[in-house]
Amino acid sequence: MQLKDKVALITGAASGIGKEIAIEYAKQGAKVVIADLSLDAASKTAGEINQSGGQAFAVAMDVSSEEQVDKGVDDAVAHFGGIDVLISNAGIQIISPVVDFQFDQWKKMLAIHLDGAFLTTRACMRAMVKGGRGGAIIYMGSVHSHEGSKFKSAYVAAKHGLLGLAKVVAKEGAADNIRANVICPGFVRTPLVDKQIPEQAAQLNISEEDVIKKVMLKDTIDGEFTTTQDVAQTAVFLAAFPSNALSGQSIVVSHGWYMQ
Repeated sequence: MQLKDKVALITGAASGIGKEIAIEYAKQGAKVVIADLSLDAASKTAGEINQSGGQAFAVAMDVSSEEQVDKGVDDAVAHFGGIDVLISNAGIQIISPVVDFQFDQWKKMLAIHLDGAFLTTRACMRAMVKGGRGGAIIYMGSVHSHEGSKFKSAYVAAKHGLLGLAKVVAKEGAADNIRANVICPGFVRTPLVDKQIPEQAAQLNISEEDVIKKVMLKDTIDGEFTTTQDVAQTAVFLAAFPSNALSGQSIVVSHGWYMQ
């Protein structure tokens, strides 16, 4: 029970990596706030956790909306009494060559990934400072926080931006014992990645099997996808870490795809 009685707000927590982290956090004793664009989906995940003996609370949150973020965090604080951990996880993917990338799609990507990270950070940091018990802010980056890939200009730019945000938050938060770090997974078989496989096959004019073997996993050491559980265990480690010794860092979880 490494996170016993910690309150963790997780964005994009109704599915994929976010849901896996929420389930693992609940097993580790945390009270989890399931923040998702769909309140119905968030409520379903929260219900599953509550039925299994955990403690979960659902809030509707468009992370690109200042009003929804601030209200969601306020509701979480009112329900559980504070915020100890933020997992900024919500994200989407839009694949296109730069020359064809529509500006409104570029802005949408950055609004969700970067604006969302900023807005949730600001709201949760305010709650953490007021609560006076410190906290951990964890951003869901990517190997693309360090590397580039064709057709992912907005995603790569946003994921690089999270590294800079985390470094600033680590420095500003230190006085209040607030740490900030970035988890950088490789490809994880979530609906987001499954959607990319046929899209990349079409862009590259290769088979979907070749997208997996020759694009997504070609630089790993074992030809394996990173799992949601790999990421969830890393998120537990970062949230439970006892001091500011580990702050402003990125941890790559990618089966050796990228080695720092």
